[in-house]
Amino acid sequence: MEASFWHERWEAGQIGFHNKEINPLLVNHIDKLELSPSIESGARIFLPLCGKTIDFSYLMNLGYQVVGVELSEIAIIELFQALKLTPNISKVNELTLYQAEGIDVFVGDFFNLNEEILGALIGDIDAVYDRASLVALPLQMRKSYTQHLSKITNTVPQLTVTLEYDQSKMNGPPFSITEKELTEHYDDVYSIDCLERNEIIGGIKGKTEGYESAWILKPLI
Repeated sequence: MEASFWHERWEAGQIGFHNKEINPLLVNHIDKLELSPSIESGARIFLPLCGKTIDFSYLMNLGYQVVGVELSEIAIIELFQALKLTPNISKVNELTLYQAEGIDVFVGDFFNLNEEILGALIGDIDAVYDRASLVALPLQMRKSYTQHLSKITNTVPQLTVTLEYDQSKMNGPPFSITEKELTEHYDDVYSIDCLERNEIIGGIKGKTEGYESAWILKPLI
């Protein structure tokens, strides 16, 4: 899947994947990351391929520092407008960094973000919240994505949300991620436990029944 696919979707306003409500799975299970929700603690949550999710607002209101990376600059401009924040904008190699109090978002190719940039400009990441990243990527990209994510965040705990449905009945994105696949990507560095699995009312785009699951991924000791 080319970057142009996502740029075209944002430019055309074809963003049915953008949820206008806070994900209840985040609300139900944010505590499983076992972080102290206070700015003083420095607890910092990374949201990969974040779009303009309002989950940012929820996490910031809890007192977390939030960090994101997103391909579309349109999404991030709209995100900061929705948050009523005026960002400081700077160039970081091939990326553009939008910053305001409590939030840092890189705009550009996820794979151009590395641990050196994060460490130098942001600091340590304490946890990852992957709501819509893994499910947005085709199979051939998911292995590279999971390896890169683990590397740049130093394999910190993850709260990951996946979808599962009969892929033969509908083309992604979003793509179906089975427990087997999630395990194949992560079981060498994480223990993986399902926290909640719910049937999606109305199915996936009205085409096939589907399920949304929340997983807690904890680093192996």
